[in-house]
Amino acid sequence: MIGNTVIQLQNVDIYQQKNLVLSNVNLHIDKGEFVYLIGQTGSGKSSLLKVIYGDLHISSGEGHAGGYDLKKLAEKDVPFLRRKLGIVFQDFQLLTDRSIEDNMRFVMKATGWKDKNLIAERIRDVLEKVGLRSKIKKMPHELSGGEQQRVVVARALLNDPEIILADEPTGNLDPETSEEIMLLLKEISRSGTAVLMATHDYHIIRTFPSRIIKCENGRVLEDAKIV
Repeated sequence: MIGNTVIQLQNVDIYQQKNLVLSNVNLHIDKGEFVYLIGQTGSGKSSLLKVIYGDLHISSGEGHAGGYDLKKLAEKDVPFLRRKLGIVFQDFQLLTDRSIEDNMRFVMKATGWKDKNLIAERIRDVLEKVGLRSKIKKMPHELSGGEQQRVVVARALLNDPEIILADEPTGNLDPETSEEIMLLLKEISRSGTAVLMATHDYHIIRTFPSRIIKCENGRVLEDAKIV
């Protein structure tokens, strides 16, 4: 890993079971960079994200994410890698039976936080960042879709990750709320946390232009354009 690079893949072949999904992948993402990941359904976007967060193993080429060598990544190291990554999905995956605060606390305990005061302080900090500190005691069903997605972004920030992987984070949101989430993610990247966002929404890409990576015909194009 060199300098500011948070993700680097060199000549990587990506398989799902025994099927080659993407071949000879070369990819780099630097600290604080905002990058879109596009491609048709089935083009390999999810497989690429899975390699980055340690869900798919790589057998050829070189890969690094968050300071970890993906080729040598042992099962026991995966949770530590994921602390360096914040993951945001379109289906919020909040625990519906507990408050926003308790959702956050659950994640922190699962990732090794012990000190109750530090946990409480960090939860307040990340909710402040996403403009939801006043909702800390609410249950997920008491929040709008946009607010729930903000909570998911806050949850992704808990361990101060080097990069956020956002998979269709605006997929279930109306256009206005989608723009709010985009402004939030852009702000996060400006503060130094890289963002890699998979999306099908070309309107958002045109509204918030940035570098584009495209999965197409079994390849990854590092500097793609949309037409």
